[in-house]
Amino acid sequence: MHRSLLIGSLFFALMMTGLASLDGDFLALALPFGVYLYFGLWRAPADLKLHVSRQIDIERAPLDMPVTVTLTVTNQGGRLEEAALEDLIYPELRVVSGETRRLLALAPGASHTWSYKVTGPRGYYPFPEVRIAANDYFNLVRRVTVVKTPGQLFILPPVLRLKNVTIRPRQTRVYSGTIPARVGGPGVEFFGVREYQPGDPPHWINWHASARHEQAIFSNEYEQERVADVGLIVDGRQRTDLRRTGHSLFEHTVTAAAALADAFIASGNRVGMLVYGQYLHWTFPGYGKVQRERILQALARARTGESQVFSDLGNIPTRLFPANSQLVLVSPVVDDDVETLVRLRSRGYQVMLISPDPVSYELASLPDTGEVRTAARVIRMERALLLNRLRRAGVQVVDWDVSQPLDRVVKARLGRPPGWLWTLGG
Repeated sequence: MHRSLLIGSLFFALMMTGLASLDGDFLALALPFGVYLYFGLWRAPADLKLHVSRQIDIERAPLDMPVTVTLTVTNQGGRLEEAALEDLIYPELRVVSGETRRLLALAPGASHTWSYKVTGPRGYYPFPEVRIAANDYFNLVRRVTVVKTPGQLFILPPVLRLKNVTIRPRQTRVYSGTIPARVGGPGVEFFGVREYQPGDPPHWINWHASARHEQAIFSNEYEQERVADVGLIVDGRQRTDLRRTGHSLFEHTVTAAAALADAFIASGNRVGMLVYGQYLHWTFPGYGKVQRERILQALARARTGESQVFSDLGNIPTRLFPANSQLVLVSPVVDDDVETLVRLRSRGYQVMLISPDPVSYELASLPDTGEVRTAARVIRMERALLLNRLRRAGVQVVDWDVSQPLDRVVKARLGRPPGWLWTLGG
């Protein structure tokens, strides 16, 4: 309704009520209400025309690092006597300094800037919009609008530095790297002896072998070292996750995946990652720092979930991974996962399992009683049998007690020849 018509209608209704009652005191009482309505509507905010800009000082942050968010609001319309501004953020984010809300008056063309700091758990947090509510001093008319202010924040998982993560897939790529390729040529490790060929360095000549043949000279041959395709599979199924107050076993799974991806990429390998849970989230294989950032951002988004389709590992899309490549599964694993991992080995994949130990993780939150110790002993035996079945199938297994540093466990278990050369201890 038009403002003047509304004012006239209200004033007319009040006056007609007083005239009908023939009571002058009532007319005198109605008059202040008419004046109140008149000035309230006269000072009411018009259509909101506001421009809001957002600046986030850093869009990717480690855990527990405060991130500053700065908002600037410019009034491109009429005067606003009272405007309430609220930045709509995710409830998981915690404001450590400043406030996400502001109550202020804005003259035409005026601007206001304020900042606050947030921190939060690992995750991806978009900042979609700012809610603005404006009203007059009498609070008779209230106008609300939402202004889009695109912004985003990645809180990345911690990246532990791992060294000497030993993998040896059956097939490597053509580029030089750190993985023995089972092919003779330039390298470090001795591979064999062959006849001397023009161009061989003099220090390659094997004088002991050449001395036994009058008509030939022999050279040493070394094993070439190349890069490989590595497929990283992160188990995001709800059924394999354990939760206790403020903690989740899945967070350790993500931490291990981030550390392994960083180690494989630092060695020059081509790494792709599949988050397997309620949905499939595939990070296409790549090299270098850009690929590392893609994987960390995918891990920041990773969440657990249930799905009837992906409740077991049998539906892993193996076509995503090159034949005879290295697969690394980060998962607590359950009994029905064994068949799938054995089938992957039979298809020519070299399979490594980094398994956060759910038994020790849950025991940390349980009382130390006789019943608990007995139950833990039985469950540990069942888990040991499961992991031993995988080792006998040629799967390289690392059973990780999450109370121990990951780099120490990896150094002890993976800094040596892989599991198909010798049986790796649990």
